[in-house]
Amino acid sequence: MPTPHRLVVMRHAKSSWSAPEPDHLRPLKKRGKRDGLAAGQWLADHLGPLDRVLSSPSARTRQTWERARAGGATAGEVTFHDHLYGEGAGAFTRLLRKLPESTGTALVLGHWPDVEELTRSLAPRDGHPGWESMDRKFPTSAIAVLEIPVQWAELAPGVATLVDYVVPRG
Repeated sequence: MPTPHRLVVMRHAKSSWSAPEPDHLRPLKKRGKRDGLAAGQWLADHLGPLDRVLSSPSARTRQTWERARAGGATAGEVTFHDHLYGEGAGAFTRLLRKLPESTGTALVLGHWPDVEELTRSLAPRDGHPGWESMDRKFPTSAIAVLEIPVQWAELAPGVATLVDYVVPRG
């Protein structure tokens, strides 16, 4: 049996709508900066070092990762992928299937609804209390942690288990 992997699915922190920038250039607002820091502290305290971060290239996802790093989150490699901006949960799955088996913990950082769709697609609903919270909303800075018991190349709907769901706030 392959060694289980851990997939962390995270929505970017709260962004600003006050400036006239195009959507992909919207920065974090003050609350988003605080929440990104809190998310980084949670990641560091509960998951330790990440092997890989795969992120949308938007300004708010880049800034969310910067704030998470300031909060203590670390990763062996961080990459930004254009197709993780608005191309649906399938884009995340296709990218994750290409990860090397040596990647134990991967974090995907993206946008709603893609992050919620990815989580719901990979992990069937069970008795975990995080599902009830997710039913209400998958808000900014939300983090879902999934256990993946197959090789990355075999990632498919329904193979994962939700093991944690939190919404860190600063």
